[in-house]
This record gives sequence, C-alpha cells and structure tokens, in this order.
Amino acid sequence: MDDILDTPQSQDAEAADAASSDGDAAPAGDSEGHRLAEERLEDLRRLQAEFVNFKNRTAREKDQLRDFVSGEMIAALLPVLDDVDAARKAGDLEEGPFAAIATKLEDALVKKGLTRIGEVGENFDPTIHEAVMQQPTDEVEPDHVSMVLRSGFKVGNRVVRAAQVAVAAQP
Repeated sequence: MDDILDTPQSQDAEAADAASSDGDAAPAGDSEGHRLAEERLEDLRRLQAEFVNFKNRTAREKDQLRDFVSGEMIAALLPVLDDVDAARKAGDLEEGPFAAIATKLEDALVKKGLTRIGEVGENFDPTIHEAVMQQPTDEVEPDHVSMVLRSGFKVGNRVVRAAQVAVAAQP
C-alpha cells in the first residue's frame, strides 16, 4: 500500500493540485481533480478490503487443512488406542514401561484435540453414535446409550470415528 501512496502524481492530479492552489481560478478543474482523487481513494479502499478478505480466508483455510491433516493422522492411530484400551481392560497395562508409553501417547493425542465420545447413559445422537443393536433394559432410559461397544473420537468439532453403541429400548 505504501508503494501506491509514494508513487508520483499523474499529470491530471498535478493539474488539480495546481488549480486548487490557485484558489477560485479554476473551479471546474478543482471538481475534476477532487472527483479523480475520490475515485482513486475508493479504489484503494476496495483493494485494501479485498486484501484483508484474502488474508482472512487463507488463514481460515490453513487452519482447516491443519485440522484435517491432524484428524487423518489421529485416525490412523485409532487401532492402537483400541488395543491400549483392550489391554487396560484385561489388566495388562497397569504398570511398567508399556503402560507409561500408552499414557504418553494418549496425553499427546489429547493435547492435539482428541476427545473420546460415547458414554453409557448419553442421549443417542446419530451424528456421533453408530447404533449396532437395541438392548431391552431398565437400567438406562429408552433412546439412550446402554452399552459402548467401541469408543468414538472427535478432533475439535470433527468426528473422526463414530462410537459403536447399543441403544436402550423398552423391555
């Protein structure tokens, strides 16, 4: 923008400046110079607005791409998280070096925005849950998650994998 402002004036603009410095000697030239200056100022404002919009759009697209790539990378690690969960449930990862590694992996993924979805008792939501079966039960209200068969995950607002659940039904 400084380049535009530092450029030498055109002959029309110089004539308009000279006419305006003469006072009332050339009112027609003054209005022409003023109109030209207003047009150029409006063009400059429009160009500046376009640049700001471009800058904001590219920043937003960059953030979306980063989130997408992070989601794809985390999605590739989900089978590892499933194995870690299975090992914890079996009691194989209570202590030792592998338990520490599993904890570090989970903590690193949480820092990157990974959240687990699918809890027993949640209201069934088809955008984040995948209903695998219905289960007649009195323990959970109907149309709520009665059992989580496989955890789901989100990265930010994006569902990377839907939770596979059983949905409670009237007994």
